[in-house]
Amino acid sequence: MKLIKQQIELTKEGLDELQTELTELVEHKLPATILRVTKAREHGDLSENAEYHSARDDQQLLQARIDELQEIVSKAKVIKQTKSNLKVGVGSVVVVSKSGSKKATTLKIVGEFEADPKTGKVSNASPMGSSLMGKKKDDKIVVKAPAGNIEYKIKKIS
Repeated sequence: MKLIKQQIELTKEGLDELQTELTELVEHKLPATILRVTKAREHGDLSENAEYHSARDDQQLLQARIDELQEIVSKAKVIKQTKSNLKVGVGSVVVVSKSGSKKATTLKIVGEFEADPKTGKVSNASPMGSSLMGKKKDDKIVVKAPAGNIEYKIKKIS
């Protein structure tokens, strides 16, 4: 597991989501997994007990996620979300389109550990997020991507 040394910037909403996940893991999922390990251990010879090994693997994965979440929460710094519709900041919802395309994409700028590109949440530290920070409506940005530089235009900020 990689140790996180610096403060971690999160929105209040992001911190709440991580704390909810941590509570769920500690109070419900880990005890259920420990019970699975205990029941599987009762089946006898552990060297050939697939259920026991599966339950132990699940327990180790859960414990690693719990440790990671505890570290993130302990180092979290809640950042003030921008209320500006004029400049992009953490908490902004930004509508962008690739140059030459009419298709628009809506993104929400969030802290690094709450990013989820599938749901449109983009980290302020990512190439896209850092390119958007501080920009205004109608500004053009260039995002460095593995396939090359991609130019976007900011259509709306809310």
